[in-house]
Amino acid sequence: MIDTAVQTSPAAAYENVMAAIKERVPGHLSHDEKMERLAKLIDLLPEKGRTLLKNHINDFLTVMADKEASDIDCGGYGCNEQVWLRIFGTKKACPELGRHTIEETDILILSILSKKGREELFRHRSFDFSHSIMHKGKQVRFRATAYFDLDHIGLNMRLISNLLRPLKSLQFHENVEKQMSLSHVKRGLVLITGITGSGKSTTLDSIIDANNEESDAHIVIISNPVEFVHHSKRSIVRHREVGKDVSGFKDGTVQALRQDPDIIVIGEMRDPETISVALEVADSGHKVFSTLHTSSATEAIDRILGEMPPNEQTRIRERLADVITCIVSQKLVPTVDGRRVMAKEVLLAATSIRSAIRNNHTEEIYQLIYQGSSIGMTTMEQDLTRLFKSHIITYEEALNNANNKKRFEELVKITQMQEK
Repeated sequence: MIDTAVQTSPAAAYENVMAAIKERVPGHLSHDEKMERLAKLIDLLPEKGRTLLKNHINDFLTVMADKEASDIDCGGYGCNEQVWLRIFGTKKACPELGRHTIEETDILILSILSKKGREELFRHRSFDFSHSIMHKGKQVRFRATAYFDLDHIGLNMRLISNLLRPLKSLQFHENVEKQMSLSHVKRGLVLITGITGSGKSTTLDSIIDANNEESDAHIVIISNPVEFVHHSKRSIVRHREVGKDVSGFKDGTVQALRQDPDIIVIGEMRDPETISVALEVADSGHKVFSTLHTSSATEAIDRILGEMPPNEQTRIRERLADVITCIVSQKLVPTVDGRRVMAKEVLLAATSIRSAIRNNHTEEIYQLIYQGSSIGMTTMEQDLTRLFKSHIITYEEALNNANNKKRFEELVKITQMQEK
């Protein structure tokens, strides 16, 4: 065990622990050997020493929460010995969190990982996990990723909001809300798509909570990692974390079928096997929610088909046309008051949409969405036009976030002519 005398000053005690670890790492070791050595030395620390390290990085997270930042980054070559925060969409270094050498952040990040987590990090060069702190008397949770950056360890943590937004506050058309509700539609696939940081998890949690409050059912959530923890209300809500409770999304989905579920939430459809089993489960009479990293509804459909081998695509296309009920593609757009608002594209599986998917005419879907506003559909460009017209976002932000910039410009001209 490493003997580290406890100092009067917490800062001095922290420096003492850091020095005790660093001096026991020979310079001749390879990068991987150094990391493994650091992990062993952290385990040899007395409890007070390990707590000092964890508290130091938790102090970063306290500042992050105070500043209402969504993400924090530290460690690795890229951070340039600084701690970075993303606040309302903008990422900047945070001077008040000081500078930390690349070796120091290696130690800090390893200190918050479990022994199994470190093994996964060393084996796969990246490891996803969850972390929590107490902040102002409440538990605050984070979704985290530790990864290698030029032979050192980088860390990103994303704040998981403790507050659930009511589904009504997301301003979906009533037809869209019905497709998301088990009380109205018992089966089918609902997809929430968007790039990283677009608020997919927040929207999905709002949908889960709405079903939890209004349906007598069993909801199984398979996540990597578990983010927001739902408490059972009218529904039983199970959380299964990939790597802890289940080996993967596919296995978790198959196992869920033996657990008498009504709703299965698959954190992400990231591979052909998970996509295939999700479609099968939806086809078998269950309600399935999942996410994809795409920026439009049409792209989501093309992505699902493109993941499949050519000889499977016809079958998958038929099944997708049968089970898809709704796709929401969303973005978080900076507002005129410096915050962010959700802009969304919404597809509902009307007969014309199902036919376009089945006949491999996905190029027709955008126009079908545009024409379906009366039943609750909207293109991203229509919604950005609405937000701009309402003076919530600027023209420049709306144009920057449009998938079809020419179409957005046309819509703005049309609305301006109608107002004259």
